[in-house]
Amino acid sequence: MEAGQMRKILCYGDSNTWGLIPGTKERYPWGVRWTSLLQEKLKTRDIRILGEGLCGRTTVYEDACRENRNGLKTLPLVLEYHAPLDAAILMLGTNDCKTIYHASAQVIGEGISLCIDALKQVIPAGNILLISPPLLGNDVWKSKKDPEFDADSVRVCGQLKEVYRLIAKTQGIDFLSASDIVEPSPVDDEHMTADGHRKLAKAIFDKIDEMIIV
Repeated sequence: MEAGQMRKILCYGDSNTWGLIPGTKERYPWGVRWTSLLQEKLKTRDIRILGEGLCGRTTVYEDACRENRNGLKTLPLVLEYHAPLDAAILMLGTNDCKTIYHASAQVIGEGISLCIDALKQVIPAGNILLISPPLLGNDVWKSKKDPEFDADSVRVCGQLKEVYRLIAKTQGIDFLSASDIVEPSPVDDEHMTADGHRKLAKAIFDKIDEMIIV
């Protein structure tokens, strides 16, 4: 990399990367969602954070009601658009827990592994950070919250941390567990509060501060 060239970090995820406000269809503003807070923490280091979150995005599954939610399928387009990239942060898996997909934690892990493989085509393994998503709350499936999930979804989501940890080790990439840092808002048992975004941004900053990109 040439001296003075700005480095770029892709943040590829779902609604918790997009910044959905719990219980609404609205988005947290700049300065609240974790991608923007991370950008502010890195503003003196010639690093640009590229927020690529999309509500409903999965690792490999198609959503019959919403197009372009298959994360693996759209990832090559995102990588080409933002090229060249220096690093990536990947946080997917929550939407894979929906009842319609009937996916175990291990199967979801296979999907995230394919996304990692795609990232490694253009980004060194040492510059990739895999984050297992926040937990789903026990009541997430109730009618006023998100009935696309059920009680089994909560169980499967809780297993992703250890599945992802092993995948990261096997793939030779870095790992962080969001469920160790934040909890979902009690409003919808799915999305992070503003304080959760703040805590996650700090944890990610501390983690990538150890990585050679920073």
